[in-house]
Amino acid sequence: MLVAFGLAWPANIINSLRVKSSRARTPVFLFIVNTGYVFGVLAKIVSHNVNYVVIFYLINMAMVSFDTYLYFRYRAQDKIKYGKA
Repeated sequence: MLVAFGLAWPANIINSLRVKSSRARTPVFLFIVNTGYVFGVLAKIVSHNVNYVVIFYLINMAMVSFDTYLYFRYRAQDKIKYGKA
């Protein structure tokens, strides 16, 4: 699952950069996904089972965070371009 998400997020980010719009995004979904990664890392730490998988959680969390940044950046531009978004 982590590998699949790890491959999906770069494609999503590339699409965001290409389209330059937030219209196909929802910040709630991005927040939920990032929260899942945070709890995944915390579960590894609490269970004293920190291993290489945490690296994948952190990489994916960074990509989702960047996609969230792009959402808010392009949302402001969409408001100017399309009016109330």
